[in-house]
Amino acid sequence: DDDDDDDDDDEAEGVGGRGGGGAAQTQVITDMTEQDLVNLRRTIYLTIMSSAAVDECAHKLMKLKMRPGQEIEVCTMTIECCAQEKTYLRFYGSLGERFCCISAAYQAVFDETFAKQYSMIHRLETNKLRNVAKFFAHLIHSDALPWGVMEYVVITEEETTSSSRIFIKVLFQEIAEYMGLKLLKERLSEPHMQASFAGLFPLDMPKNTRFAINFWTAIGLGGLTDQMRDHLKNAPKRMLAQAPVVPAAPAQTADVSDSDSDSSSSDDSDSSSDSGS
Repeated sequence: DDDDDDDDDDEAEGVGGRGGGGAAQTQVITDMTEQDLVNLRRTIYLTIMSSAAVDECAHKLMKLKMRPGQEIEVCTMTIECCAQEKTYLRFYGSLGERFCCISAAYQAVFDETFAKQYSMIHRLETNKLRNVAKFFAHLIHSDALPWGVMEYVVITEEETTSSSRIFIKVLFQEIAEYMGLKLLKERLSEPHMQASFAGLFPLDMPKNTRFAINFWTAIGLGGLTDQMRDHLKNAPKRMLAQAPVVPAAPAQTADVSDSDSDSSSSDDSDSSSDSGS
């Protein structure tokens, strides 16, 4: 990702203005060669970096009239520009939100991009990681991006790295700052979304549940762990209730009685046989 940013900077230096971008646009529409793709990305990059306001930037990017399937270029370049800033700028979150509202195609691409970014988050240096996390936090808390993207996150010791834990920490701290802990907790408790949130609050194994409880508590969001704490507290009771029933003593006595009865019947039968003889 660092190399990609360097490439973008190098490409930007070789462009004299957006006039070259117009020529690139024509090529994109007619024949998407590798060079055309580079030119398109360069134009998107320069448009984003030269725009002072979100509305202005979105308008200019929409005028590029990209073909279906090229939304990925806008989404990727928006994230890369955001990542390279020294500190996070809400301009990028607002721009991403605007495109999600413009078209479901952009929303779907940002969904895919979230999964991709999260899977490769260990490749980003901490500052870029934090910017990307705050970018997606904006899309999520504003409902520009469906909360179902949380299904890509599983908080267990095996499924996380130091980088992904920092990403999750910044992501949710930012969302909590926007929404407040009370509203965030209500949102994460919605019944119809529990399948998507299962990885955030694992209940499959006590070890995983404890790890998640410790993680949320350590980042200052322990208020989200009530369900997991109750689950862990009641685990022994559930295990006892699910344990196989061991035959009780009376049942064993009954077996013995049955055996005695069988023996008695056998003895009586033998006695009868002897009498008959």
